[in-house]
Amino acid sequence: MSVQHKATKPRTTAVVLAGGTGQRVGLSIPKQLLKIAGKAVIEHTLTIFQQAESIDDVIVLMAPGYVPDIEKIVTKSGLTKVTRVIEGGSTRNETTERAIAALGEGLAEGEDRNVLFHDAVRPLLSQRVIKDCVDALDRYQAVDVAIPSADTIIVTRTHGGDGEFITEVPDRSRLRRGQTPQAFKLSTIRKAYDVAAGDPNFQATDDCSVVLKYLPDVPIYVVAGDEYNMKVTQPVDVFIADKLFQLASTAAPRQADEGAYRELLADKTLVVFGGSYGIGADIATIAESYGAKVYALGRSTTGTHVENAEHVDEALAKAYGETGRIDYVINTAGVLRIGKLAETDNATIQEALNVNYLAPVQIARASYKYLAETKGQLLLYTSSSYTRGRAEYSLYSSTKAAMVNLTQALADEWAGDGIRVNCVNPERTATPMRTKAFGKEPEGSLLSSEAVARTSLDVLLSELTGHVIDVRQQDPTRDASADASGFEQALASVLDRQADV
Repeated sequence: MSVQHKATKPRTTAVVLAGGTGQRVGLSIPKQLLKIAGKAVIEHTLTIFQQAESIDDVIVLMAPGYVPDIEKIVTKSGLTKVTRVIEGGSTRNETTERAIAALGEGLAEGEDRNVLFHDAVRPLLSQRVIKDCVDALDRYQAVDVAIPSADTIIVTRTHGGDGEFITEVPDRSRLRRGQTPQAFKLSTIRKAYDVAAGDPNFQATDDCSVVLKYLPDVPIYVVAGDEYNMKVTQPVDVFIADKLFQLASTAAPRQADEGAYRELLADKTLVVFGGSYGIGADIATIAESYGAKVYALGRSTTGTHVENAEHVDEALAKAYGETGRIDYVINTAGVLRIGKLAETDNATIQEALNVNYLAPVQIARASYKYLAETKGQLLLYTSSSYTRGRAEYSLYSSTKAAMVNLTQALADEWAGDGIRVNCVNPERTATPMRTKAFGKEPEGSLLSSEAVARTSLDVLLSELTGHVIDVRQQDPTRDASADASGFEQALASVLDRQADV
């Protein structure tokens, strides 16, 4: 078995293969430009590699005629690791050959590098899989990513005009479903294609099969893949991927120490609607302790009614007039009314719509000009009920679902202006609003409003945009470092939310 040992890791390049079209999805544009969760599919994919510590640079092979579209995305999104966007070939093999040629440019004699080939339409790739692939290249020359097959695979043949008939049922325990990335030493994949060039019948749909056929002595190591790492190929995949993006939780990076918070928040201006008590009040208190100028607004303290557009405009104008800037606008205001819709009066319905939906819309619209000036952030709040409407919470859960949609839409709409928009999703939290609705609940069963506030500050100080950030109590029985797949994490999150209110 060929094993490699090197004192230092060679440069690692991710090659994003985006040469396909949208024919199978029924689109007039390449499927990698289709928008899912507020961004083009390929933008999600490129962002993953941008954030990967083990990736040094990225090359994109794009469908002919669409290179300028990718260049615009790269510029707009600040994807600094993308060094080249090249027009792909008419086949997968030709596209890979163009990538190999580009990667070889400028290399000194005897110099090698790691290369990861990844489908642009797999936008849910995990950082764990990337790291495992790069680590495996320390020992092996070729690496594939695969997951066990949950389905029984059958081999068939056609018989005349009578249709297909089973000829073999392979042992499922040995079958795997291939994914990407596929990782190689550049010298290895280049040699495989050089040998393949001498075969007049050469044709392959993936790169590991080229190594397997033309360099049979080179072992291909298999990294465990991820169910979440789906490929957007069929129309139903578009829907599933969009929902997975919506349901998957995102962690906001924490600052290194207290000094970092002070440095980042000093002289910043925060406007907090719903700042009289609970999460909003805690955000205001913590941000002020780090030197931020905070305007905490609420019905009971400043007489600010978020459903009143004039009140919102006046509050923002006052903050801007006194400080000359608005960096962050936060809306934690909301009302929770429990009851069957058929038995709910018009005034209660109107209140829920005005406070929980129309107010955030008005706040967003009024905040735009200020946040565009500072390249700031709008932070909204949803609820665990956004993933699944529940009996007697129809108004609350539906308006909270709207906050997720609004977040993703505005993040896309305002990306060109440098404004970030995110949404925090706390699990059951000890706030006066909740106590009023449910009364006193068991000690330790609720998340503290201060914990949600601290995570909210982390979100504000991050580069995230268009994300739903879950805030959940730590489970002492669960190992936080456990390598659960993204799909498993998302599924667990959904099940947890269905148990929450």
